[in-house]
Amino acid sequence: MSVKSNRYSNYLKSRFLSKKEKIFCIGCNKTGTTSLAQAMNKMGFHVAPQARGERLLKNYINNDLDSIISFVRRHGVFFQDVPFSLPEVFKHIDKAFPESKFILTIRDSSDVWYNSISKFHSKLFGGGNIPSKELLMNANYIYKGWIWDFMKVYGGLDHAPYDEESLKNFYNKYNEDVLSYFRDKPDKLLVVNLKDSNAISRLADFIGVSDTGLEEMPWANKT
Repeated sequence: MSVKSNRYSNYLKSRFLSKKEKIFCIGCNKTGTTSLAQAMNKMGFHVAPQARGERLLKNYINNDLDSIISFVRRHGVFFQDVPFSLPEVFKHIDKAFPESKFILTIRDSSDVWYNSISKFHSKLFGGGNIPSKELLMNANYIYKGWIWDFMKVYGGLDHAPYDEESLKNFYNKYNEDVLSYFRDKPDKLLVVNLKDSNAISRLADFIGVSDTGLEEMPWANKT
């Protein structure tokens, strides 16, 4: 099958699944979530608009999970990053969409993840230095202060938004919570490190695609 026809086949599957089965990347931000979204898009799957999803951070903070569920019903088949990378969301999503599948993207270690997110945010919001709370509160991404709201959820402290111990503890606890929740539903969860040589084949098997058309995994937002 050609790459073009393979994409069309996956597109048709994506349209068919849109009302029932969804695919959620629930790995923490900076674990290859954008790269995975690019891969899914290249395979022809309808990727939900990320910026619209990220606007739901306030809803999450206010415990308005219904708005997140409503967003999923209206947009796409594949979802990633905020709000789907936030604690507890995957549990509500699983109950609302019981036929869906979940992908937990991980890094080699919490050290690698911490270095990635701190370097990325330093470049975007700190002029090359670790951003302060004040810089985050005044940063204009999605809405003014969005990134500070996000970092508070991820363990950022008032006096040290990128406290290494706090963020690494969040990362480890979040992943442990995901693994614990899906322990009795192993067929619903794929745990994958996108840099592994077998990442594409494992992804294809999990989502039921015979030919991805991908020679290698995309690498977005490299740090």
